[in-house]
Amino acid sequence: MISRVADHCFWFGRYVERAEATARMLDATLRLSLDGELSAENVWRPLVVVAGEEARYAASVARSSEALWSDRDIIARFLTWNHDCGTALINSVRAARWNAQAIRDVLSSEVWEATNDLYLYARDPSTEQQWRQAPTAVYQQVRNKTQLTLGLLRSTMLHDEAMDFMWLGVLLERVSQTARLLDVHHHTLVHVDGDSPVIKTAVWSALLQSLSGTEAFMKRHAGRVSSDGVAAFLIFEPQFPRSVAYCISSALSRLSDIRPPHEEHLPGGASLMRLSALQAWLAAQRRVPVAEIDVHALLTRVVEAVHAICDDLAAELLGAAASDSNSNQ
Repeated sequence: MISRVADHCFWFGRYVERAEATARMLDATLRLSLDGELSAENVWRPLVVVAGEEARYAASVARSSEALWSDRDIIARFLTWNHDCGTALINSVRAARWNAQAIRDVLSSEVWEATNDLYLYARDPSTEQQWRQAPTAVYQQVRNKTQLTLGLLRSTMLHDEAMDFMWLGVLLERVSQTARLLDVHHHTLVHVDGDSPVIKTAVWSALLQSLSGTEAFMKRHAGRVSSDGVAAFLIFEPQFPRSVAYCISSALSRLSDIRPPHEEHLPGGASLMRLSALQAWLAAQRRVPVAEIDVHALLTRVVEAVHAICDDLAAELLGAAASDSNSNQ
């Protein structure tokens, strides 16, 4: 497979996953914002920080620092429809479709149709009008359509090298989203006024909901929500498909299929070595009680390692120029 096609496959997977994650996080945050005990800043600021758009948001709304986080509709609109916000939902959908169009002959007709349908739905003016009245309904539609796309990838296409690159993109994006979201929520709770277990339970429950992990967590922990329990589940749980450990392990398996470890003459060795080292390090951390772990430091290391792995992939397998230009789409 030529690097240009591999690049589009990789970024197609990343953008579909990013669109789905953004819709899920916005939906969960809207529901959390109905809790009167939480300030608007504690609810919405983490979402903007996770998106890496705090400075751009502050510049775009031109409000005083006191009023910056007071209007949930403005923040939600910024993260959903603002074309200048690089991680806005509409931009992730558009980029997913752009990459899908570039590899139209690689995708099954069902995957292409589902991706195109998502794009047409998101850019339809009536969708934004519906969002003003019922934003959660729009986010649910986006979730359904992105999940359909991901499901069709697995069920209608050959599980060949193209699929390996697509799913590698999905998994690395998922690692980053889970780690960032958990880190910001963990940090936010440290600064929440008071020590109300109701507030903390609401925030951790919203985090689980935003990662579609509520039911799975409850089965593991018998309905008891705690900060250490949620953190351990989202970082180390080997059977939850959105945990950091599961995604890193699955990503390593995908990359090993693309570039087998014993084929030392092939490019991709640095990427494989870095990803393998990250998996081994995280496995060692699992043996330490969560209460003794600096969760922020651990998650920061994970995010930085994933960025470095993506840089290595761009240089070794995807073509650095292509990857750089794609990231701006």
